[in-house]
Formats: sequence, C-alpha cells, structure tokens
Amino acid sequence: MASCLGSCCASLTCGLFSSVASGITRRSARIAYCGLFGISLIVAWVFREVGEPLLRHISWINTSNNLPKEWFQMQAVLRVTMGNFLFFGILSLIMIGVKDRNDTRDSLHHGGWIVKIVIWVLLIILMFFLPNAVINVYGVLSKVGAGLFLLVQMILLLDAVNSWNESWVEKDDQKWDIALLVVTVACYLGAFTFSGLLFIWFSPSGHNCDLNVFFLVTTIILGFIFAVVALHPQVQGSLMPASVMSIYCAYICYTGLSSEPRDYVCNGLHNKSKALTITTLVIGLLTTVLSVLYSAFRAGSSTTFLSPPSSPRAGDKKPLLADDVESGKEKKGTEAEAVCYSYSFFHLIFALATMYSAMLLSGWTSSSENPVLIDVGWTSVWVRICSEWVTAALYIWTLVAPLIFPDREFY
Repeated sequence: MASCLGSCCASLTCGLFSSVASGITRRSARIAYCGLFGISLIVAWVFREVGEPLLRHISWINTSNNLPKEWFQMQAVLRVTMGNFLFFGILSLIMIGVKDRNDTRDSLHHGGWIVKIVIWVLLIILMFFLPNAVINVYGVLSKVGAGLFLLVQMILLLDAVNSWNESWVEKDDQKWDIALLVVTVACYLGAFTFSGLLFIWFSPSGHNCDLNVFFLVTTIILGFIFAVVALHPQVQGSLMPASVMSIYCAYICYTGLSSEPRDYVCNGLHNKSKALTITTLVIGLLTTVLSVLYSAFRAGSSTTFLSPPSSPRAGDKKPLLADDVESGKEKKGTEAEAVCYSYSFFHLIFALATMYSAMLLSGWTSSSENPVLIDVGWTSVWVRICSEWVTAALYIWTLVAPLIFPDREFY
C-alpha cells in the first residue's frame, strides 16, 4: 500500500513538473529561473529545520558523535544551496559571449526546462554525497560570494537612483521639478525621523550602548555629508539622490541593529522578537527573494558598466513579463537580432544570491550564533553596517570621481 502510494505521488510530481516545464515560454523564462531560486530557498529552509535526524545517519557527514544540532542545520543549508549555486554558475559560464538570437545557446537559456529541472534536482541530491571538506570550502567561498552580491546590490541601487533623477530632470517640466522636491523632502524627513526612532529602540536609557550610538550618529553624519557634497559648486549634483541614499543608509543601519542578539540589552526589539514565529521567517525569506529578484532583473538589463564587455546592453527597461522579441516585425536581412540582456550576468547574479542566502540561513556559518533565528548575530550586524559604509563611500565616489579624473567618462 505504501509503495503504491509512493509511486502515485512520484507520478503526480513528475507530471506536475512536466506540465509546468512545457508551459514555460520565452516570455516567462526569467520568471521560471526566479521560481527555481525561490524553491531552492524553501528547500534549504525545510532541510534546515527537519534534516538533522537524516544527516545524523549519513556516515560521511556525521563523522563525530558529539556534533551539535546547529552544525547539521548549517550542513543542510550549505549542501542544498551548493547544488543551486552550481546550477546557475554552470549556466553563467555556458552563456558567456551570447550576443544574438542565432546563437544555439539562446535556445538553451529559454528552453529545455524538463532537462534543466532534472539537472537542478540531481545537483542538489549529489551534494549530500560530498565529503564535509568540500562543503567547508564552499562555506568559505560563500562569504566572498555574499559580499560580492551585496556590492552588486549597492552599485545597482546607485544606478537606479541616478537614472530616476535624470529621467525626471530631463522632462524639464515644473510638475516634475515639484515631484523631485517632494521626494527629496519626504526622504530627508523619513531618514532623520527614522534615525530618531532608532535611538529610542536601540539605545534604551539606563544601559551603556555606545556601539549602537556610534552606528546611529555615523548614519546621520553620512546624510549631511551626502547633501554637502552634492550641493558643492564644483560637483553640481542633485539633492534627490542624496536624500534617497540617506534613507537607504538609515534602513541598512536598522537591519544591522535589529540583527543584534536577542539577549543583548541594547536591542530594544528583543522583547518583541524573543520567540521565532512563522511570520518572522516568511517576512525574512520574502525580503531576501524580492531583493534578489530586483538585483537579477536590474542587472540583467542594466546599461551600466556592470554588463560584461561580451554582452549587449539594453537601453530600455523591460517589465518583468516583457517578451524578449521586439514589438512589430522582426528585423529583415542577414543581421542577427541582438539579445536584450546579458544571459551570463543574469545567471551570475542568481549564483551570488544563492551564496548570500546560504549565509543568511546558516548564520554566516558561525555555530556560536543563534541557531534558531535567521540572520541574527554579531556577524550579521557587522556585515550590514559595513555594507552601509561601503554604499556611502561608493555614492560619494560617484560625485567626486569626475572632479578627480576630468578626462574620463563616468556612466
């Protein structure tokens, strides 16, 4: 009876994957890759929560009788994410140099989904047959990959803010000037109001919270520095990007402070977040997925220097479900139609995002951190705070670089 039920479930699962894979078209290929990434996060989370008993019975994983539960949770996350990383990493390497639709790899990027899903599943399964030494190397490399992903996010944010500002300025209309003013004032009010609330939450009276105060004061000072540099006569920048960067830095500071250990007296949110809830986990995973999706789609069609030299650059932004084929009739003649975004860089973003997700779910591979809560601990705090400072440095660099190197063009 059990074997019959198992066969039926397997048959239904295969049928479901086959029907989904056959329904994926050129229009929805990027959505499908996002779906695979999202499923990999869910699988990694599930294995993190329930995979310990299974891993304890695998001799090449459980090499000692006194390994703690959090070690097995970390192994489950790293092995699942390593399979996903290899999937996107291999695709990224294969897609290097794809420039037009006549390239046979274009069909591989958009089609063959049944085969790709099978390979994706096999890669994840095979990771559980690897020795711990290989997984430990991947854990170290994931810290580097996670840092690169955060760096790409920062650069994409700067590109998006500058593009937003330029598009409104170019309209040369009073109503758009008013819109710029409204956004600027709202962002500055939000940034400094939010910073004030952070002082209340993370510097409670009666406790010595000098570190948190240092983080918060630095964030406020950065907001003023952004405005002063942007308004400098030689820079001739705009206050709108400076205001957006100010509120973004305040938000990053908040995420860093909220990642402090729940028993830390200066974490004013610890009383409300002591216990792990399904809502906390869902919000955390959704935030990560949305952040990754934005980075992947923004990077895939970005016109900045992020696009590798071998890939074409799309000048127009595409909606999420936009068809890669240009509207109207296809181009005539022997000239091949160029692809709309860099396939290789698109997959690279997902590979790096997989490493970043592995670090979030495994507590940055630190067994001393809280094994229950996701993205909580001093490692997460310093990663967030350092990313805030790097973002601030990159933004200031975009303002002063044309003055330092006047003969170079900056995009």
